[in-house]
Amino acid sequence: MDGELFPREPTEIAPGAVHVPDWLGPGRQRELLAACRDWARPPAGLRTVRTPGGGTMTARQVCLGLHWYPYGYARTAVDGDGAPVKPMPGRLAELGREAVAAAYGQPPPPGACELPDADPYRYAPPDADADADADADTDWCADPCAYDIALINFYDGDSRMGMHRDAEEKSGAPVVSLSLGDTCVFRFGNTASRGRPYQDVRLRSGDLFVFGGPSRLAYHGVPKVLPGTAPPWLGLTGRLNITLRVGGLGTGPD
Repeated sequence: MDGELFPREPTEIAPGAVHVPDWLGPGRQRELLAACRDWARPPAGLRTVRTPGGGTMTARQVCLGLHWYPYGYARTAVDGDGAPVKPMPGRLAELGREAVAAAYGQPPPPGACELPDADPYRYAPPDADADADADADTDWCADPCAYDIALINFYDGDSRMGMHRDAEEKSGAPVVSLSLGDTCVFRFGNTASRGRPYQDVRLRSGDLFVFGGPSRLAYHGVPKVLPGTAPPWLGLTGRLNITLRVGGLGTGPD
């Protein structure tokens, strides 16, 4: 925020989890917001996510690259209009790499994209897209740390996100989170449970949060959004969160 007595500094919240305040400048924020508005339009646009228990998430979502649904990935909006998912833009994938370099001071080291072979919390996507996957070119990208999935969540003033882990991917590459619009309380926890210990971090418009390494499978959530805190020049009511991931699922772009 302009005029602060003490500028906010990058902070390691937990091993491998780094908060970089004000990483996106006004120009980049406006550019991303305009792109999000395009991606949110149908087909395969912004939708309400329904959980297997019959509930609904209060934050609405649109996906790029692969479509996330509880709890797996598909090539089509299987819990929406069924349309093919929009491709992951190259500029967004590159932004993911830039973000990791900014948070850690360098790109992820060799082996950083690997998860343990046995992970009881990783869900396997169902077989609905088995035929499509069989025809996929699994060598589409030589870089195993290329960001190929984006989940874009829109929060209005009453929206929140419960504690959860990003565990459907087969890659251990760091998760990149970008914030636009209203400030939120971001709760970053531990890898063992949804409860304490955890830390609450305020993420403002333009902030970057990256978590990988020992914190890659940490529970995290958004218990509160602070309405009316978005910068006036952005022209956004509510909060947009752009989460970039490396799937490691062997399903590249069509």
